[in-house]
Amino acid sequence: MKKFSICFILFWGIVQVSAQKDSIFIVAKISQDKKILDVDQEIIYHNQSGKALDSIKLLNWVAAYNKRGTSLVYRKLEDRNNSLHFAKSRLLGKTFDLKINSNEDQIVTKNNLSEENLYFVLNKALPLGESIKLHLQYQIQLPDKQFTGYGISENTIALKYFFIVPDHFDPDNISSRNYQDIEESVNFNTNWTVNFDVPNDYFIEGNLQQTVKNSFSGYLDTDPEFIISQNQFQTIKVDSDDIKTEIKFGYALSPQEIQNLEFFLPLQLKFIKEKIGYIPESLFISDKFRAKEDFFGNNDISFWKFRFKLFTDAEKIDQDYFGIITKKILDKSIITDKEDHHWFKNGLKSYLEIQYLKKFYGEAKLLGKLPETNILGIKPIKWFHASDVKLLDRYGLAYQYIMSQNLDQKIDEPFSALSNFNDMAISSFETGSLFSFSADKMGEDNFNDLLKKYITENRDKEINPEDFLKQLSQKEPSTDYLAEFLKQKNRVNFKLKKFKTKNDSLEIRIAKNTDDAIPVKLETQTRDGERKSYWIETEEKQKLKTVILPSENIYKITLNDDYIFPEANYRDNFLYTKGLFSNSKKIKFKLIKDIPNPEFNEIYLNPRIRFTNTYDKFLIGMNFKNQSLFDQKFLYSITPSFSTGTGKLTGSGAVEYSFLPAESMIQSLTFGISGSYFHYDYDLAYQKASIYSSIRFRKDPRSTVSRGASFSYNYFQRDLNAKMIAENDYEKYNLWTLGYGFSDNQMIHEKSFSISTQGMQDFNKITAEAFYRWEFAPRQKLSLRLFGGYFARNETRNNTFDYGISRVSDYSFSYNLLGQSATGGILSQQFVLADGGFKSFIPGTVNQWITSLNVDTSVWKIFHIYADGGIYKNKNNPTQFIWDSGVKVRVIPDFLEIYFPVQSSLGFEPGFKDYGKRIRYTLILNLSTIINAARRGWY
Repeated sequence: MKKFSICFILFWGIVQVSAQKDSIFIVAKISQDKKILDVDQEIIYHNQSGKALDSIKLLNWVAAYNKRGTSLVYRKLEDRNNSLHFAKSRLLGKTFDLKINSNEDQIVTKNNLSEENLYFVLNKALPLGESIKLHLQYQIQLPDKQFTGYGISENTIALKYFFIVPDHFDPDNISSRNYQDIEESVNFNTNWTVNFDVPNDYFIEGNLQQTVKNSFSGYLDTDPEFIISQNQFQTIKVDSDDIKTEIKFGYALSPQEIQNLEFFLPLQLKFIKEKIGYIPESLFISDKFRAKEDFFGNNDISFWKFRFKLFTDAEKIDQDYFGIITKKILDKSIITDKEDHHWFKNGLKSYLEIQYLKKFYGEAKLLGKLPETNILGIKPIKWFHASDVKLLDRYGLAYQYIMSQNLDQKIDEPFSALSNFNDMAISSFETGSLFSFSADKMGEDNFNDLLKKYITENRDKEINPEDFLKQLSQKEPSTDYLAEFLKQKNRVNFKLKKFKTKNDSLEIRIAKNTDDAIPVKLETQTRDGERKSYWIETEEKQKLKTVILPSENIYKITLNDDYIFPEANYRDNFLYTKGLFSNSKKIKFKLIKDIPNPEFNEIYLNPRIRFTNTYDKFLIGMNFKNQSLFDQKFLYSITPSFSTGTGKLTGSGAVEYSFLPAESMIQSLTFGISGSYFHYDYDLAYQKASIYSSIRFRKDPRSTVSRGASFSYNYFQRDLNAKMIAENDYEKYNLWTLGYGFSDNQMIHEKSFSISTQGMQDFNKITAEAFYRWEFAPRQKLSLRLFGGYFARNETRNNTFDYGISRVSDYSFSYNLLGQSATGGILSQQFVLADGGFKSFIPGTVNQWITSLNVDTSVWKIFHIYADGGIYKNKNNPTQFIWDSGVKVRVIPDFLEIYFPVQSSLGFEPGFKDYGKRIRYTLILNLSTIINAARRGWY
């Protein structure tokens, strides 16, 4: 304690010259097992709230790791990560043995240390501008590093957000703020002194200046961060021109990385300083920060034993570390509340990336050198438009991709509500594109001068970026639209309507779908490739603009080329002035789905060979469609094919259009028609024609909840054999179906519910289904399914439309059964979880009502046990109870599963001679289902 007291005397001397800046002094001792941190801490806290304070809030964010149900655990589950939810207590983090007092003993309350926000009521109000000195002693059980990148691992201890600190974004001390692992800064404008007591063979590095070994002090506008390890850390010093800075790394660098960084870092820092005017004296890069801020999409592609490089190692280092260094400098230069103003620093990072790529990678392709890969003498990637897309286009394409699905969000959406993809595509890329567009219009030097001035004037202050937009608007009036533009989902679209030739001039008409005065960049091109650019100003509420230009052999006219402005639709930004496609778009045929080229109307021709069922066997055909890698509102798909099983022509086709309102309770409203012709039995074909509509309701992009409703009207015509004709089976019939569905695909508690009604001239039925799946341990789940079906009217001639008990009657041809009409053999053993859902072959169907419960639970690894029970009633028959049970083997979960029945209403089934024929299986070959399962957690 004597040593501790001396430190405090020195510390208080420093505090005297740090007016109105909070000061925190910490002595932290690591336990022998490296799991416990003993903390002795002093805080001088100033009241800057604008009023006297009756209480003080301190953030105890290590408590976020302490129990289920915290914001951190929930966010990890949204990201499809359940490691923290199921973690053992020894791997969790917590605070314990907290003792706190103040000068004059002002604190009179105690808190629950499992809470992330600790409120301390003062027995005497703290006046405005006055300070209070708090003395805290507590211990921290450090969490495992696997959860957030902070905590303990085998070789390192990463410390951030673990110490108890004030929340400087809440000067009134009234709002709760929970840790969500989104790298938000909560303690700025603070002087720090941190002394560590660690074993002698350990090294420490962090974002504070190390004064003596294991002692750190200095001023921070971000939260303190430290890495403790037995390995010494690399440091690169840059001393060139007027830049002197030290970059410290919290992870190992290879000799090649060091060599590349020593070359690129001075160039990068010089470039950044020219743009924003400031480079800090030191930067600390942690492994987690590197992973979060590196350049997305430049990694090598690995496939089996092959590895394809997009960029050289040096280029990847350059691209990765420019983004990393840029964001770190912005974090140290600008103080913003990340929850509300994330877009400002993220957008500036992307803006600086765009400027850097323009200068050094202007002609680089999105796929790098991959299109030049030679396979058996050919370069297959060259067949794709993606091979021609520039690296710079990635900013506009990412926005286009998410916007085309109507899953984009407002730029100023609270950060915690952004989906993972929108964090990049909207907060960073869209905002950066807008800054770059504005800089291009007003002149990059003018934009950069304004940015330098703004950063310099607001150093060490919390800022509201809307002030920057106001200053930008004053300097360049054409940017007036930005302030409101950020507050709504963008659907701005410019369109080249048409042109007219008048003497030696072109009269070009440009339409826009917004009342805002947004400029547009028009570019002309001759057949010789000569280009000229013009900035076209538009007025408020002016929907149509006419521009007159000298013709000068103009061949092509383009608006906002290279995705420079985040438009809703680029497909109407191109016009040709000469040739067959004058005043229209060219048509291009392509073989494989690709990134769309907005200059053309693209038709994709895809040769297809697929096994459909045992009757048609392999279908050989050609699919004609307009769907690229990006979703479109208008879609068509036509697939004529040859059935190898019947030797006849078959096929299908569909046309649909989707309305995607940006600001509505509806996410999409789709109308479509479709038709198909295939075989459902040997030499028996069916025709199906449908009119359908569906509504998907708006969802929170981070949420796993989705809701929708649908309606369809279907006409069927079937070929009948002699027996079916004799039995007066249905040859032609119409079905209408109306349904509603709800699903929540969260990790731990997955649930869904659907209800529908279906009818035709002979029946009306109502069907409901509820499903619940609980993951009670890692990869161990319990599933419950409740099904109910009721015929409100049933005047059918046979059992075609009955509810199935163990087999479904696929009269709507919607289950993709391998053996639609099979009554024996392996094809008849295919199982579909529908109707009663019984796995044992319990005979019969249901023509009045049925209710069943299906239970399935994990036992060990891929082995499950299942049980089904239910009651049903047929006309003129008593109610019956049935049940079954058995073992399920999940070969590929949800896609290939095998059921071995054991005991059922039929008896002990393994004792039956035909037991092999009673084994069931599920097989799902729908690629879109697999893709949707894989993309959960991303957006």
